[in-house]
Amino acid sequence: MESSTVAISAADGTPLHTYRWLPDGPPRGIVQIAHGMAEHAARYERFAHALTGAGYAVYANDHRGHGQTASSADHGYFADRDGFATVVADMGSVSEFAQAEHPGVPLVLFGHSMGSFLSRAYAAQHGARLAGLVLSGTAGDPGPLAAVGKRVAGLQARVRGRHHPSGLMDKLTFGQFNGAFKPNRTAFDWLSRDEDEVDKYIADPLCGNVFTSAFFVDLLGGLQQINSAGAFAAVPRDLPILVMSGELDPVGEDTKGPIGVADKFRKAGVSDVTTTIYPQARHEILNETNRDEVTADVLGWLEERIPTRD
Repeated sequence: MESSTVAISAADGTPLHTYRWLPDGPPRGIVQIAHGMAEHAARYERFAHALTGAGYAVYANDHRGHGQTASSADHGYFADRDGFATVVADMGSVSEFAQAEHPGVPLVLFGHSMGSFLSRAYAAQHGARLAGLVLSGTAGDPGPLAAVGKRVAGLQARVRGRHHPSGLMDKLTFGQFNGAFKPNRTAFDWLSRDEDEVDKYIADPLCGNVFTSAFFVDLLGGLQQINSAGAFAAVPRDLPILVMSGELDPVGEDTKGPIGVADKFRKAGVSDVTTTIYPQARHEILNETNRDEVTADVLGWLEERIPTRD
């Protein structure tokens, strides 16, 4: 396996810090990873090693406002305008780079949490590029709460500035996630049953930060967009989709979200939709106590849908 980093230029020239893991021989497929909120792509290295071992090339960029792509001033901030759409477009730039390096090789998009929201928007816009879509820890339609939250965040952005770290929105969005896991050892028990993985997340200076008011405007607007009937209808009907979640994932409202999302894809006419729920697992299923099972399930799903190359 070969591991490296590369700065991929976005449409506006922003350098996207991107991790690239390559198998020893010609890849049978490309897996592009879209990481979640308040984390970064380097956290997917273990998963990438499993993928390269199965013959896949793996590309994962740090989104704007995250990891090594973000400057210290822009951490937790997408863009001055159309932030959600801008980050989706960034993912398109990464896809084009990966496909240029491996012409004719099928591309699969794997998105976790916020990355799953971005990936759903990507599939609605660029689904014809994809040979598969994997959604981990996704969420359904937040309904009126999204509109209310968007107004609150927008007011904060106008009054205190778009770069204002919004403790209020952080509390409104994530404040109840730990409630089901009391007594709490940490503020992030909801991420995983594996205490070592939770502690690594807390110790990582690029994880768990409070994000800006403008970011929450972008995120909640994106959630409204991807949960519209039009977004589901825009996904190609022949695109294989795998929806995976922990049974106790508060982001998905304990399976309500992922099961509902999968059902909406089916109702939109997508013919190959698989739903896998892991009993007692929490939000970060790739960092859960049963992560080997999760990884094996992803590899098995890919094996059935991505042909080997001659």
